Amino acid sequence: MIFMENSVKRNLEDKGSLCLAELAVLLEAKLKGDPELKVFGIGGLDTAIEGEISFLVDARYKHLLTGCRASALIVSPKFEELESNLLIVENPYLALARAAKLFCPPVENESAVHPTAFVGEAVFLGEGVCVGALAHVGEGSTVGSQTTIGASAYVGRNVTIGQGCLIHPRATILDGCILGDRVIVHAGAVIGADGYGYASEEGGKHLKIPQIGIVQIDDDVEIGANTTVDRATFGKTWIKRGVKIDNLVMIAHNVVVGEDTLIVAQAGIAGSTRLGKNVVLAAQAGVVGHIELGDGVKAAAKAGIHRSVKANEVVVGGFPAMAYEEWFKTYGDIRRLSRLREALKRLDEKVCKIEEVLRGDDGRC
Repeated sequence: MIFMENSVKRNLEDKGSLCLAELAVLLEAKLKGDPELKVFGIGGLDTAIEGEISFLVDARYKHLLTGCRASALIVSPKFEELESNLLIVENPYLALARAAKLFCPPVENESAVHPTAFVGEAVFLGEGVCVGALAHVGEGSTVGSQTTIGASAYVGRNVTIGQGCLIHPRATILDGCILGDRVIVHAGAVIGADGYGYASEEGGKHLKIPQIGIVQIDDDVEIGANTTVDRATFGKTWIKRGVKIDNLVMIAHNVVVGEDTLIVAQAGIAGSTRLGKNVVLAAQAGVVGHIELGDGVKAAAKAGIHRSVKANEVVVGGFPAMAYEEWFKTYGDIRRLSRLREALKRLDEKVCKIEEVLRGDDGRC
């Protein structure tokens, strides 16, 4: 299998295209259609041209097939009756990601330290490291092989960065932080800023608590643009293996984020909270400090989580966030409130009439 994959990749490099039979092998897909058809790229249903592949996952976008010019489609088994060249897989999104890596490989920078970059004393740069224009690498830091530090990025003192990392332009990694292998930090992200810690004095003044811990980011983590991960007060803020964090996310001091967790844009996690493995926080979800979310917890957009949540529980929007089933029942009741109000009004009128009859007069309730 490995030999076949290498052969196919060489074919793509040499000829600029692959036949569908070769692509089916790489994507572990069932092929329906012409195995010799050549494809050279990938695009959306409404933008792909002849010679490119596209994908269809959701029936809501099926109408786009009318004008679609793609030569083949990646689809799930529920669309295998379509009259087209098809690559049929159980997980179309995963196949799409693999295909995109084939046809849109990352740009590789030449290993070099730009003349305008600053590299401090006792810095170790591994083989194939690229340091861009005006970037800063502080004294005592270590940068693993094949890592790229983009233009104007800042790496502080005694920082450790693993192999194959990509630090985008203007990203900031402050003193003492540790990054594993294949970590991606996007532009504007700040790793290791001070945690938000103050002690209040009499009279209302606030004394800053020194934040002397670090941030540790394990292998295969991606940190989005303008996201902040604060250093610990003591010890470490810890982002574990495989976590994917979107843009504009706030992670406070001493937070622990479990393996393969997904955190979407504008979510915020307060200090000392622990997230288990495979947690999902949707956009603008907020989590208070000093609680724990178990493995597999899923929180909908704008959920305000103020208590610990058991493993695999689903909580939805609003504050406080509540269980998925409870929220749907409550929402159904809210939708019925106008009808219930009218029913109560009619019931009140009937009660008044009954009371009038019982009193034997024309008095009003």
